[in-house]
Amino acid sequence: MEACKPVLNTGLRGVTIASTKISDVKGAEGKLVYRGYRVKDLAGKISFEEVVYLLLFEQLPDKEALANFKQQIAEQRAVPEEILTAMKAMPKDSLPMDVLQATVPMMANYDPDLRKTDINSATRMAVRLTARFATIVAAWDRIRNGKDPVAPEPRLSQAANFLYMLNDELPDDELAGFMDTGLVLHAEHSFNASTFAAREVASTKAHLYAAVAAAVGSLSGPLHGGANTRVMQMLLEIGEVGKVDDYVTNILDTGGVIMGLGHAVYQVDDPRARILEPMSLSLGKRAGDTRWYDLSKALEVKGKAAFKKKKGKDIFVNVDFYSASLYYYMGIAVDLFSPIFAISRIAGWSAHVIEEQFGGAAAKPTLYRPESDYVGDYCGPDECQFVPMDER
Repeated sequence: MEACKPVLNTGLRGVTIASTKISDVKGAEGKLVYRGYRVKDLAGKISFEEVVYLLLFEQLPDKEALANFKQQIAEQRAVPEEILTAMKAMPKDSLPMDVLQATVPMMANYDPDLRKTDINSATRMAVRLTARFATIVAAWDRIRNGKDPVAPEPRLSQAANFLYMLNDELPDDELAGFMDTGLVLHAEHSFNASTFAAREVASTKAHLYAAVAAAVGSLSGPLHGGANTRVMQMLLEIGEVGKVDDYVTNILDTGGVIMGLGHAVYQVDDPRARILEPMSLSLGKRAGDTRWYDLSKALEVKGKAAFKKKKGKDIFVNVDFYSASLYYYMGIAVDLFSPIFAISRIAGWSAHVIEEQFGGAAAKPTLYRPESDYVGDYCGPDECQFVPMDER
């Protein structure tokens, strides 16, 4: 009997590659779990800093531990001046995600723990990266617009401080709270593309900064973190609710994709989307213009119905769908949506790199090294015969 061959070209969909204690995505049930806690039970109830602590230290902090941890993050927010100088020399039309990715290895050169190989050093590096991602993103937005970066304010939360550095004004409690919840919801999502990129690099024993740089690059892609930017671009293109039907029909008839609908794992609506949705509506009402929320809702309802009719199966809303209008209502530039994703996800990436290198990935070889099926039979059944240059 011929031996069974593995199914190829799956993109690793449905393939379990390692064990983890960090998070779990139950796609059929619409559940996202951080270290045993359902995200819907955390969002709006604990701060982003508490989630970072949970991901890094495997438990929720008490009051004293949280106060100390917030202080650690606040003390590490400032970026070396040499890096800001380098950023000022970059072309002003550089993509924010490219700038963020470029600064990660630059920051490595200033980290005193870089050459150490113990878990405590790795955790300190993770705290520095988590603290500084927001500073880098806010600084770049100001630099490219001809403004000076705003120094971080240590008394503010990570979410409030980001908005402060971005706009040079203190955000009110509602805006800071919504940003904080957004960061909580994006902090971790198991073995997604960018996390796998980080773990694959970490498996070579490369340092945390190298792994995170790879993760940022992965997140920049439009099929991953870049999707929320494309959702807002789609909403701006449609412009008004009355044009949704024609847009949906045209997209499906031409084989296109409605951005924000569909997910690689969830077989129901993404639980994070259902938390973000009312926040978008709230900011729309506050602005006196619910158009972007209304447009998103109409697109969700009509897109789902049209997809069901045409394809004979259901499609579901994902986290990008309502985060786009939420951030847009905050007055944030569309091309900063993915960097904001990274400001949050650095927590999850760091936890996964630490788990990959220091334990938790049981029964897994040290180095990721998948196989491939070579199909390049350019010379038929025989190997190609080399022909010298003069005879070609």
